[in-house]
Amino acid sequence: MAPSKRQVVLVGFDGMQLLNLVGPAEMLDAATQVLGDGHGYRVTIATPDGAPVRGSAGMRIAADKSIAHVRPRTVDTLIVGGGMRVGEVAGDQRLSSGLQRISAGARRTCSVCTGAFLLAGAGLLDGKAATTHWAFCAELARRHPRVAVEPDRIFVRDGATMTSAGSTAGMDLTLALIEEDHGPDVARAVARWTVMFLQRPGGQSQFSERLALPATVASPLRQVLDAVVAEPAADHRLAQLAKRAAVSERHLRRLFADQTATTPARFVERVRVEAARERLERTAAPIETVATACGFGSPETMRRAFLRVLGVGPSDYRARFRSAGSVDLAA
Repeated sequence: MAPSKRQVVLVGFDGMQLLNLVGPAEMLDAATQVLGDGHGYRVTIATPDGAPVRGSAGMRIAADKSIAHVRPRTVDTLIVGGGMRVGEVAGDQRLSSGLQRISAGARRTCSVCTGAFLLAGAGLLDGKAATTHWAFCAELARRHPRVAVEPDRIFVRDGATMTSAGSTAGMDLTLALIEEDHGPDVARAVARWTVMFLQRPGGQSQFSERLALPATVASPLRQVLDAVVAEPAADHRLAQLAKRAAVSERHLRRLFADQTATTPARFVERVRVEAARERLERTAAPIETVATACGFGSPETMRRAFLRVLGVGPSDYRARFRSAGSVDLAA
């Protein structure tokens, strides 16, 4: 049988972030070059009217055809881009109906960043787990209550549907598609070719827990949060946190719920996981040493916390993300 390429349709619109298109396209092109001999991918850029896309930064990309002229049965994978101005096209019926029609014939349907809003608006995420850029997860959940939004994931797979976080996460998603199609060796070759040293799994956190602290958190909770972040291994049981804040345990729980939308225990766990992640990436310290240094009672406690927060254990995390320049440092 003659070699064939999988057709991937990238959907764009005026005002989008062009990296949502260019990133996946470059990954697919790298895979095609690695595979050679007529294998790999054939990329098609489709827009609502077939006209070129002018991105939010002012640059333009030519379109191959309009969405209406895409034949669904020829499409292997549909990838929809997004951007800060996705709301301007969310009501475009050409997009909505076109996505429904193409998705019905495609093997996989995917979105990058706020492209999830376009899939959700077309009803393609109903009853499914999905993610988007962290800044828009709450809005996606509010507008589309039938979507199970997972706000702290690089990408989420639910059956034949995959959604990713910010623009660069679309490249991680595309790398996962390549691995699914052609195996881990090809995916690793593409990662090296595109200088993506780290292949992030969908379970990796979108952002640092420390950077995610709400700027509006007020005293006495602010002192508690800062203390946990400053010294993750300290005694941060509820009674100690309440004592530090000079409030009752019940009131502290209420402050956490109102100002951070989480619980004291969950916040402490996530900060400790973040601290452990950094040590696993930067050092060659034993797992037991990292667990103790970051406030976990045992390596098994740390393993369970990693699985809850990141969906991957500490040893697997280190194998995937440890820097080539990691050195043995005092833990």
